[in-house]
Amino acid sequence: MNSVYNIGIYFYKIAIYIASFFNEKAQKLKNGQIDAFTVLENEIEPNSNYVWFHAASLGEFEQGRPVIEQLKSQQPDTKIILTFFSPSGFEVRKNYAHANIVLYLPLDTPNNAKRFVQLVKPSKAVFIKYEFWPNYLLALQEAKVPVFSISTIFRPNQLFFKWYGGWYRNLLSTFNHIFVQDKASYDLLKSNGFSNASICGDTRFDRVYDLFSKSKQLSLIEAFCNGKKVIVAGSTWGKDEELLVNYYKLHPDIKLILVPHEIHSAHINSISKLLEGQLVRYSEANFENLKTVNCLVVDVIGILSSIYRYADIAYIGGGFGVGIHNTLEAAVYGIPVLFGPNYLKFREARELISIGGAFSITNYSLLEAQIDRLLTDTLAGKIAGDYVKKNTGATDLIIRRI
Repeated sequence: MNSVYNIGIYFYKIAIYIASFFNEKAQKLKNGQIDAFTVLENEIEPNSNYVWFHAASLGEFEQGRPVIEQLKSQQPDTKIILTFFSPSGFEVRKNYAHANIVLYLPLDTPNNAKRFVQLVKPSKAVFIKYEFWPNYLLALQEAKVPVFSISTIFRPNQLFFKWYGGWYRNLLSTFNHIFVQDKASYDLLKSNGFSNASICGDTRFDRVYDLFSKSKQLSLIEAFCNGKKVIVAGSTWGKDEELLVNYYKLHPDIKLILVPHEIHSAHINSISKLLEGQLVRYSEANFENLKTVNCLVVDVIGILSSIYRYADIAYIGGGFGVGIHNTLEAAVYGIPVLFGPNYLKFREARELISIGGAFSITNYSLLEAQIDRLLTDTLAGKIAGDYVKKNTGATDLIIRRI
């Protein structure tokens, strides 16, 4: 099976090379993988203690981030190497202050894996959530480097647990410890003979609670809200915006803050058309023009988590597409959360719904009914906030073990 996997990696390399001529993301991935060893050779400091963290993309990085930052806080002399597979992770976090070196993960070939491990000589390696690269795991095992997997989730339909997945399943024994998010994952590993696991929860709870404790006071947002009922809609897409704007037009007594997932000019212009120009863009906002409208469109990045502090209700975008975005970032403020129907693969969304802290809508009538009810219901928000606080602590468990 190992040879079959390596042949597959070879063909994947060819596919990325061909795609790089037509796709900017593929081009960045190809170039980043090629340049990775040059970066390492130039920046590695011999005889330093490196801990290697690997994340597929930005979402996984956010799960690993609390562990990185607590490790650096407790052991300032430890150096961090952070690798990404996806350009969407690397391009956003390539200047991450708590990592000494940030780069793309070279393609998972036997030679690349051995070369990487020999260059870095990590004292530990930490893979986040779904990252299981066979050649890297085998190279780390051969070099006797302790390896950990954090915030991991396992499901019965994964290749590990198929009748033909024995070779892949055996890779799980290369981990010194696997920190799983839930009991179902733990039980699945145990039933397949693995005892190198424990339940620690999801480090994202620690991350959003940290953001909550460090949230910024935004004077322009405060001036806009002006004591009114406020809906903050984060990471929205077109369908989300259509529904929300319909509600907004029929309820002139509320304030709407839209924070679209994409802030390029074409998308902002499409929102402006929906609103018939009756909006202010955050990049152009001042204390005077904010008095003239009830809808603010945030066309800058990096402040959404602080904006949620001003909401009475949070709407999370993406539920009418590939899946909802970060619900915890809003729920931590003790406000009820709404989102579209595509949420089932997100454990925290399912759990929030089951306890009454979040609600899914499929059409405008449901949206209107839920918002009208939640604007006068304080219990749902308290449930959401308590849920986040109750689930913090995974980072401490991981740090103590590794």
